[in-house]
Amino acid sequence: MTSPARLSPRALAELKEAVRWIRRDRPSAANHLRLAVTNLARHLGAHPYSGIARPDVTRPPFRFAVVDGFPYLVVYNPEREPPLIVRVVHGARDLPEVLRDL
Repeated sequence: MTSPARLSPRALAELKEAVRWIRRDRPSAANHLRLAVTNLARHLGAHPYSGIARPDVTRPPFRFAVVDGFPYLVVYNPEREPPLIVRVVHGARDLPEVLRDL
């Protein structure tokens, strides 16, 4: 069995902040976001190159995957073992600006 992708401290903090934000209006949706990221981490652990490369946004090896049912993206390094999720960001943000430090 493969290991799920890990969340960096920064990605974990971003996920917690998103969950807190959503919980204010929809507690059940906040729980679903956490579950969706957990499921995505499992998927990326088994299929690390299934995400999309976005050289217009950030340099390799980083890839992007959409969190199912939410307007969030995970940005991850598929070359790590297990893959490392480095950011959890809302898709409406200015991605080149938000991710310029990767």
